[in-house]
Amino acid sequence: MKKKIEAMFLGLALGDALGVPVEFKSREALKKDPVKSMLGYGTYNQKEGTWSDDSSLTFCLAESLLNGYNLKDISSKFINWKSGIVWTPHGVVFDIGIQTSKSINNLFWILKNKKEEELTLLKYEQDEFTNGNGALMRILPLLFFIKGKEISSQFDIIRDVAALTHGHIRSAISCLIYLKFNEFLLEGDSIEKAYLQTKRVIKKFFIDANISERETSKFQRLIFDDISKYPENEIQSTGYVIHTLEASFWCLLNTKSYLESVFKAINLGEDTDTTATVVGGVSGLYYGLNDVPEGWLKNLARVDDIKKLAEDFSKKYES
Repeated sequence: MKKKIEAMFLGLALGDALGVPVEFKSREALKKDPVKSMLGYGTYNQKEGTWSDDSSLTFCLAESLLNGYNLKDISSKFINWKSGIVWTPHGVVFDIGIQTSKSINNLFWILKNKKEEELTLLKYEQDEFTNGNGALMRILPLLFFIKGKEISSQFDIIRDVAALTHGHIRSAISCLIYLKFNEFLLEGDSIEKAYLQTKRVIKKFFIDANISERETSKFQRLIFDDISKYPENEIQSTGYVIHTLEASFWCLLNTKSYLESVFKAINLGEDTDTTATVVGGVSGLYYGLNDVPEGWLKNLARVDDIKKLAEDFSKKYES
């Protein structure tokens, strides 16, 4: 399990770093000049191996989970990251989503005013325009805390953690789907079988949890159809959580290795770093990183810190 966890952490950070230089580039531009290797500079003028807020917030969550599950502690780590204190690649925050920034400012206000009970109320957000992919991109470490629990309990925990930045139920459902898929992979299923199993349990969850048709319909292509069969021109890769989730599953189901899946995600364009982070974590966990050139990992920002976090995390959660 230790090797899987390390490959998961390194895989998501590497996918993130490979995508950062071309974030916001169109699919058309990347078809003419696809990403095939580790690049530097580009969109944010960052050197090779620099990962973004996607990895930063993932590592904040993982580090908090070393001491058990505590929403206040997770919130504090997110606040400290935004202040440049923890888990930045080079000491500064250079990329943060509007909703994530606004939400972390709200977390700061909640903790400053000692209103920690409000952290569990954030999940009642009604504004569906808050459904960016900022919860999905960082949620993967939570798998190791919730695996083996009843799905209703899993969803309750996921919903609270997702809501620290993205409180709408659609984001929480997206995170649940992603984590259930990874749970099946951890149990030894193939990517194809894990997808079928995920569809089966999520359909039942929709019924048992009385999820509204308004929300279940948003997952029609992923859960009720077969997302892998859609042509590329019908797969979107914006920062909308449904687009990121669909694109990630599409990439994973249509590739056979870590690098193939990550480059397919990046070359879809637009939110390149986040799609590659979401794909890279799964792909690292499932395939490992044997196809990654050694120099790329050496160039990855804070690679030794990531490995240490993975080691500590595996000691806590490898059972």
